[in-house]
Parts: sequence; structure tokens; C-alpha cells
Amino acid sequence: MIALRSPQEIEKIYAACQVVAEILSRLEEHIRPGVTTLDLNDLSEDLAAQKKAKPAFKGYNGYPYALCTSVNEEVVHGMPSRKRVLWEGDIISIDFGVMIDGYYGDAAITVPVGQVSDEAKALCRVTEASLYEGIRQAVVENHLSDISHAIQSYVESRGFSVVREFVGHGIGRRLHESPQIPNYGPPGKGVRLKPGMVLAIEPMINAGRPDVQVLEDHWTAVTVDRQLSAHFEHTIAVTENGPRILTR
Repeated sequence: MIALRSPQEIEKIYAACQVVAEILSRLEEHIRPGVTTLDLNDLSEDLAAQKKAKPAFKGYNGYPYALCTSVNEEVVHGMPSRKRVLWEGDIISIDFGVMIDGYYGDAAITVPVGQVSDEAKALCRVTEASLYEGIRQAVVENHLSDISHAIQSYVESRGFSVVREFVGHGIGRRLHESPQIPNYGPPGKGVRLKPGMVLAIEPMINAGRPDVQVLEDHWTAVTVDRQLSAHFEHTIAVTENGPRILTR
């Protein structure tokens, strides 16, 4: 079952999403050479506490941190560590969510650390742009896979590849709800979009091959060819007036 949220529920999700957006912005300001990924995690927890928000990821299926910090070839679910120091030229994807008053918000950004390569710049630019290509398809009576197809078409036309193993999802009273939202596939498939659907759309895009593997920590996913990966995510609501980005 795919939940259709009332306007009042969407406002509650929006409140959580705005906290996520603000905290991600604050974290981005702190990303520089010499910072550790655990520093960023600790800051995210402090900022969430100030907002009286519960970090959504901490304790989720046993995950021990509030933040996912995926550096360079790490695709998603990178675990913060005091040993992982950011260096000039890295890129880092930070994925964060909170729960407030029983409703969740979730978003991700990829941030350059100082000056980065032209390839890294292009990968980040294309990944973020593909997110908006997908969001533009989140209109009433479109099919769910129209979002997927728009992302894949844009990414592959720019010479990058789409990760298959991880997908977007519905969100609301739980962090992960139906439906799953792949970032690839043909158009015109799956359910038709209805007002009140709330979706977390999150392309994960690789510079090289699409293949990934999960490391021995059972969380961190990396590119098999160890080329760069980027990740952007927004939580959006489907409305009669078009998609509403709640984590903007």
C-alpha cells in the first residue's frame, strides 16, 4: 500500500524536511580539508538535538551513526570515522534524516572538498541535475517509472552510470515506505502518481561502471572499479500543482 498523505500530514513532513535541509547546509559549511567524517556526524547530532529532532538513521537496522558519510568511491552508507580525514580533492556524499512529531524527512548532497578534478565536478553536476530531471516527472497521473527513466536517460547521455542496487523510496510515518523508486528503467511502468504521495528520490551515480559491492562493515557500498560516485536526494510531495520539494 502506498500512503496518500493529507495536507496536514505533508506539513508535518515538511517541518522535518526543513530541519534536514538546514542541518545539511550547516554541515556543508564545515566540510574542508582536515575535517573527519566523525566530526561531521557529531555536528549533525548536536544540531538535531538543538532542533529537538531525532536522527532518523541512528539505530536503524543497527546503524550506529546519525549521518552517512560516503567519500570518493563510496556510493552510500559510508560510516563516519575519526580515522577518515577529508583531503583536498575529495568529494563526500552526506545523507541525513530526522523524525519530528512522528514524521520523517530525508535528503542527501555531495560536496567537493576544496578544489576537485573536472571529472568530479561533472559527476556532481550531472547527479544533481538528474535528481531534478526525475522530480519534474513527479506529476499526477505520470507513472512511477517516468521518474526512473528521466534520471537514467539524463545520466547516461552524459557518459555516467546509474547504480541499480540502491533506490529511492516512499517516506512519511516510517523512514522507508512503499513504493521503491529505481533510478533506471523504461517509462510508463508502475503505479500512477497521485496527490498526497511523498517520495524520497535519490540518484546514486558512478563515474565508471554501475556495479557496487558492500564492504566487510556490512554498510559501506563502494564502486567495484573504485571510480567516483555521487548522491543527491530530495523528499518531495506529489500535488495537483506539480511536485513540491520539501527539503529545498
